[in-house]
Amino acid sequence: MYTARDEWEQHFSDGKGFRQLGERERELLAEHAPVPEGGGRALDVGCGTGELAAYLASLGYTVDAIDFTDSALARAQEEHGDVEGVRWLRLDIERDDPAPLHDEKYDLITLRLVYAFVQDRGRVVHGLGERLRDGGALVVITPVAENTPEERRGIALDEDEIAVLVAGWKTVERLDADGLAVLVLRGPCHADTRAVEKRPTTGHALTGALAVVTDDAGRVLLGRSRRGMLELPGGKTTGAEDFATAAVRELAEETGLVADPADAYVVTMLVDDSYGIPRLTAVVRVTAWTGTLTNAEEDKFDRWEFFDLHALACVGDIFVPAASALEAVWPGVIPDLPPVVSYPLAVERPPVPGEPAEAVRLRRAMAETVIGGGWAPSEPVRDALRAVPRHRFAPEVNLEAAYDGGDRAVVTRRDETGAAISSVSAAWLQARMIEHLGLAPGAIVFEAGSGGYNAELLAHVAGPEGRVVTVDINPWVVRRTRRFLAEAGSGRVTVVKADAALGAPAHLMPRGGFDGSVITYNCWDIAPAWREQLAEGGCLVLPLEIGGYTRAIAFERRGEVLHARGWTYCGFVRDQGQQARAIPVVSLLDGGLTLRFEHGTAADTTDLEQALRGPRHEVATGVTMGAVNSYFGSLQLYAATTLPAFCRLAAHQAPGEGVTVIGKDRDAPAIVGDASLAYLTHVQTQDGDRPQDKAWEWVVHAFGEQGPELAEQLTATVRAWDRHVRADDNDQHADPVLTVHPAGTPDRLLPAGDVVDKASSRLVFRWPGRDGHFPAPARPTDTVAATMGES
Repeated sequence: MYTARDEWEQHFSDGKGFRQLGERERELLAEHAPVPEGGGRALDVGCGTGELAAYLASLGYTVDAIDFTDSALARAQEEHGDVEGVRWLRLDIERDDPAPLHDEKYDLITLRLVYAFVQDRGRVVHGLGERLRDGGALVVITPVAENTPEERRGIALDEDEIAVLVAGWKTVERLDADGLAVLVLRGPCHADTRAVEKRPTTGHALTGALAVVTDDAGRVLLGRSRRGMLELPGGKTTGAEDFATAAVRELAEETGLVADPADAYVVTMLVDDSYGIPRLTAVVRVTAWTGTLTNAEEDKFDRWEFFDLHALACVGDIFVPAASALEAVWPGVIPDLPPVVSYPLAVERPPVPGEPAEAVRLRRAMAETVIGGGWAPSEPVRDALRAVPRHRFAPEVNLEAAYDGGDRAVVTRRDETGAAISSVSAAWLQARMIEHLGLAPGAIVFEAGSGGYNAELLAHVAGPEGRVVTVDINPWVVRRTRRFLAEAGSGRVTVVKADAALGAPAHLMPRGGFDGSVITYNCWDIAPAWREQLAEGGCLVLPLEIGGYTRAIAFERRGEVLHARGWTYCGFVRDQGQQARAIPVVSLLDGGLTLRFEHGTAADTTDLEQALRGPRHEVATGVTMGAVNSYFGSLQLYAATTLPAFCRLAAHQAPGEGVTVIGKDRDAPAIVGDASLAYLTHVQTQDGDRPQDKAWEWVVHAFGEQGPELAEQLTATVRAWDRHVRADDNDQHADPVLTVHPAGTPDRLLPAGDVVDKASSRLVFRWPGRDGHFPAPARPTDTVAATMGES
């Protein structure tokens, strides 16, 4: 049985091939994998000399035929070069970047006489299953052991191997083609991972070590044992043997791989029990090894394979200690594990390299997407995007999800309600915020809200002499961040478990303050520690909630005042520390509407429900917009910072079912008065086939005795925004001049502007055109109040 590529090259060069495609195989393929109406796309894996690919093309499929040998493809093109609809590709399905495959999914994927030669069978089949369209089929044609001579056993599958192959598929058809098993599998291919035990032990206590080993693509080694579960290499300690030595010994005895105990690090000790017997398991991370993978203990294991981390949630049964060990190294990759006590060890160890070629390609593509969008103009940030392996900080998702260059964030943890509480943010936003910091080589940076990837980007930009201190309140996030940084970090990031609103611990704060600070969760307020620990002239970037609308704002420290110098529209997970604020919410009309008072103080809503049941007053503002010019740019923020009694009105009924025209589960800027309310929405005034032919107008709806007056305030606000702030290009809307002052700063020491008071800070907004001719602001300073009085 061949195991090396050069052996296969010689095989096909010598004119050898495989068993010819039989008539019964052709009949079964035509019957059980017919071409979809309108044509279909097929992938033939291990196409050899191309006989099957040519037949699939004759059925009407457009075929991608792949093989990892040049000699096989040369013969295929020579023998079937006149067949239309076949693309011949040189590709190793186990090791190469799958970029040459078609972007669209396949209706049919075939592995004829190939599967027995695949090393990492579970990973390969799972990956191929993800490339199937809904209703598509994976067809495996293979000899079976009972029909194969013993000396050729390696080319066939026994019943246990077939059972493993078909596990997890939604439908399985097993057919016979002259002694060959034809397995037609339809998806999805997914078997939820379960942590399972072996038979009860007879000892009084168990101690053992498990080796966590990855290949040059970052995949983890697991063995499928004769007990029908996946296990890590490892076993019991012997005599006075230390855990690292035991793990290395077991690795060699079971898999043939050789490691030096100096390259084996005990990262944590797990304590649980097996059928009431105490069990102590050392998790040993092996950072380097040599040798060829073999199944050295065939009485205990069927085979050893390397698995993608993101697929560990659907590999079926796995031995409890092995599942817990994987969780210890890569927290989050296996969900819903039984509880286990873990004692992490402060072990200094080098990062462990390894990633597939596909990750390199996707990372470059992501970086180019971010750079092309203008989010990363500086070379240090561009280099960081190209270098830091984002997928290693989100191992529970596949590479395409990890390296999405758009707006996608990778959610890594949710609370009991399903709300995201930890994530890896969109790459463009991370780049944008880091650019605002303006870090110089050797910078020392504070990060609030951990995860690892953003901190490592910061460390890369700051360079070899730089340092990052990252703080998070969630113990799970801290443990995860430390593990991932140990696996793939530079060693220049310090992770601290604490409430980030308190800043960095004193012993980690540099003399003179941090050169830059970045907050990676939504903030209702600006913690005093963030300003106090920032160096003079340093930059603080944070996603600040203003009226419930979030903007990532870059602030420069000048004394006790923060001066805004950059705005980005964004959204992050919510603050979980002492600065977290519960927003006052008032429910109206039996829950059909809610009012959210985002500034923190609820207005009097007495008798408002009665007003909502009364007549509605409507005012058209005369301000219109086209399909590519929406008010989400700055009108919301302008209204939130200049209108008295500002709030947000949310509807939980479809328009027509309630009293508003607000879409279900959407909200609109609003203001309230005495038993009165007005809100702002838009109505379509022009339709057309092209986006540029469509138009909308901003309209105010109001209820209650003061409704007309409130409507005029909202209308005047929209018109003022249109005159002084709005731009045809949404990205060019005028930003306000914003300064942030410590709470308690007297009005007379504030600049002119509209004030939004928080618990720890006072925000002063100075918008273009705010010269006193508009409705009274939410909280004017003395200067603005005097100007308005004169006018």
